[in-house]
Amino acid sequence: MSQRVYFVAHGRVQGVSYRYFAQKKAAEHSVTGWCRNTENGKVEGEAQGHEDSIKSFLKELDKGPRHAHVVRLDQEHRDVQEGEAHFEVRR
Repeated sequence: MSQRVYFVAHGRVQGVSYRYFAQKKAAEHSVTGWCRNTENGKVEGEAQGHEDSIKSFLKELDKGPRHAHVVRLDQEHRDVQEGEAHFEVRR
């Protein structure tokens, strides 16, 4: 069953390729959605996919890329959106 989750990554997540890491991991887990930097130093986004894929994807985001230091990953369920084909990095 598909689900959609809004997420916010806290910690050292800007300037460490976190968004592109998220995009790569989304492709590996067949997850669609988006992510972007926030003005207050966090990364936010939405991810959609099969429940197991979302769980694995969020686990990857909680670790982050090598130079990131994720201290918290907030999650909130959202309504599934139709017609999304990929995971994009927004500016």
